[in-house]
Amino acid sequence: MSRTHHAAEFRRLHERRPLLLPNAWDPASARVIEAAGAAAIATTSAGVSWAHGRPDGQSLDRAGMVEAIRRILAVVAVPVTADAEGGYDDLAGTVAELAELGVAGVNIEDSADGALLDREAAAERIRLARKANSELVVNARTDVYLLGGSGPDALAEAIARGNAAFAAGADCAFVPGVIDEPTIAALVEGLHGPLNIMAMPGAPEVARLGELGVARVSVGSAITQAALAATERAARELLESGSYGALADGLPFGAANDLFSPR
Repeated sequence: MSRTHHAAEFRRLHERRPLLLPNAWDPASARVIEAAGAAAIATTSAGVSWAHGRPDGQSLDRAGMVEAIRRILAVVAVPVTADAEGGYDDLAGTVAELAELGVAGVNIEDSADGALLDREAAAERIRLARKANSELVVNARTDVYLLGGSGPDALAEAIARGNAAFAAGADCAFVPGVIDEPTIAALVEGLHGPLNIMAMPGAPEVARLGELGVARVSVGSAITQAALAATERAARELLESGSYGALADGLPFGAANDLFSPR
């Protein structure tokens, strides 16, 4: 399938309940995720930034992020949705550039410098993204809970922001930081469109999230963190005890190498 058709295919995949989107951070992780059976892949801005030696939060510039997405797209055949954070210095230009590369969707945040934008400014980001490309699946992220919100006020604010994003042209509302069933169910009930949840330990299992009405499930930087933890364990064992037990669970060399053979 050519990249020009991936946005339409990605949109069709949202008919699954839920659509699972493991998050990749570089070409190797993307190929492993694709080979594991993922129908589509999301990127993680944190993982991409860490892979470049930078902290999360747009410390990696737009050019670096776009190049990282280009490299991922070059090695996988499934649709890829890109974490565009806040759009960098030119949200419309960033979205247009990513669309030109062949991404199927974009993720746009509603915060900057550790604080929520006002609702209208957040909705304007979605309008700009939609104006930049009419075909991409736009995932509107609200950071209400990530920035410490809780209780009924946070729920009402997340719903209001999600619905304002839908009115501005978003295809999906992303509410990370929520894992309890009552809040998830209330979000599904209150939002005027599909809900994306960021799963993590302690969250309901995928099948249960589907029963609750969640449309798509991603995991943010969690797979990257697991990979970094595995690296740390192996390095510590080698350095501290001189043994190799942590290396026993690695992907066999031949299998890893074959992932990158011409297809």
